[in-house]
Amino acid sequence: MTSNVAASSAGTTPADGLPPARTARRRSGGTSLGRYILIRFLLMIPTVLILVTVVFFLIRLTGDPITTALGGQLTPAQLAERIHAAGYDRPVLVQYFEYLGQILTFDFGTTLTGNRMPVTEVLVTYGSATLELVIYALVVAFVVGIPLGMVAAAKRDRWPDASLRVSAILFYATPVFFSGLVAKLIFSVWLGWLPVSGRANVRTEIALSKEGTGIYLIDAIASGNPAYVQDVLLHAILPAATLGLLTAGIFLRLVRTNLIGTYNMPYIDAARSRGVSEGRLVRTHAYRPALIPIITVIGLQIALMLGGAVLTETTFEWKGLGFQLAAYLGARDFVAVQGIVAMIAVIVAVTNFVVDIIAAFVDPRVRY
Repeated sequence: MTSNVAASSAGTTPADGLPPARTARRRSGGTSLGRYILIRFLLMIPTVLILVTVVFFLIRLTGDPITTALGGQLTPAQLAERIHAAGYDRPVLVQYFEYLGQILTFDFGTTLTGNRMPVTEVLVTYGSATLELVIYALVVAFVVGIPLGMVAAAKRDRWPDASLRVSAILFYATPVFFSGLVAKLIFSVWLGWLPVSGRANVRTEIALSKEGTGIYLIDAIASGNPAYVQDVLLHAILPAATLGLLTAGIFLRLVRTNLIGTYNMPYIDAARSRGVSEGRLVRTHAYRPALIPIITVIGLQIALMLGGAVLTETTFEWKGLGFQLAAYLGARDFVAVQGIVAMIAVIVAVTNFVVDIIAAFVDPRVRY
C-alpha cells in the first residue's frame, strides 16, 4: 500500500519538486507577460489612430489648410490652383485615408508658410530640442519630487510634511507660463544670475549647430569646450526647473502616499521590532515598493510635459517643437500643426507602451 501511494505521488509531482499548481503558474508567467505585451501593443494602435483622426477632422472644420493659411495673400486663381494641386478640393474622407497612408510612410506633408520644408524635417530639426528639455525636466522632477516625498512621509503630520504638501500643490497647480515669467523676472532681470531666454548664446549656437546630434549638452561635451557646456547648462536651468517642478509636485505626493501605505505593511512592523531605524526603513524597506506607482505614471507625465513644453518653450524662446507649434498656430499653418500633433501623439503612445512594459517587469501584479 505504501509503495503504491509513493508511486502515485511520484507520478503526479513534477521533476523539480514543485506542486503541479505552482509549476503551472510558473510556466504560465512568460506566456502571461507575452500576452500582456501583445495586448498593450495592439491597444497602442487605436490610441494613435483616434488622436490622429480627431486632429485631422478638427482642423478640417476651419476649411482647407491653404485657404486658412494663405487666404488674402494669393489671388483667387492662385489659391484655387494651390488647393487643387494639394488635393484639398477632394472629398474629406478621401483626404483622410490618403493622410493615413502618408503617416504610415512617415510623410506628414509640407509646411505652407516660411520656406515650405517637409514636416518630417521640422520634426527632426526641432524635436531634439524638445527631447533635451523633457530630459532636463524629468531629472528635476526625480531629484526634487522623490527625496521630498520621502521626507514628507518620514515627517508625517508634522510641519515639514504640511509645508511640503502645500509646496507640491503649488508646483502642479501654478500655470507653467506664469511660473516661467516669475522665474525670469527674479533670476534673470532682478538678480541677473541666469540668461533670459534661448538654448545658448549666439556664439555657442553657431558652434554647436554646425554638426552634432542637435542636443546641445551632448554636442557641447563632445566639443571639449567647457565654456560651451557651462553656457548650455545655464540656459537650461530656468526652463527645466519651470517644467520639472510641475511633475515634481505629482511625484512628491505619490511617493509620500505610497510610503505611508507601505509603513502599514507587516514586514515593516517586523523590521521596526528588530530595531531598524526609521531612516533605514524609508531608504531600504519601504522605498522600492513606493516607486512602482511612479513608474506607472511616468508615461502620463511625459505626455503632460510635452503639452507643457509648448508654453515653456514659448516663454523661454526655447526653439523646439513646442515653440514651432505655437509659431505655426499663429501663422495658421495647419498642415504643420497637424503633423507635429500627430508625431507627439505617436511619441506619447510609444512612451506609455514602454513604461507599461517596464512596470510589468518590475511588478508582476500588473500583468494580471
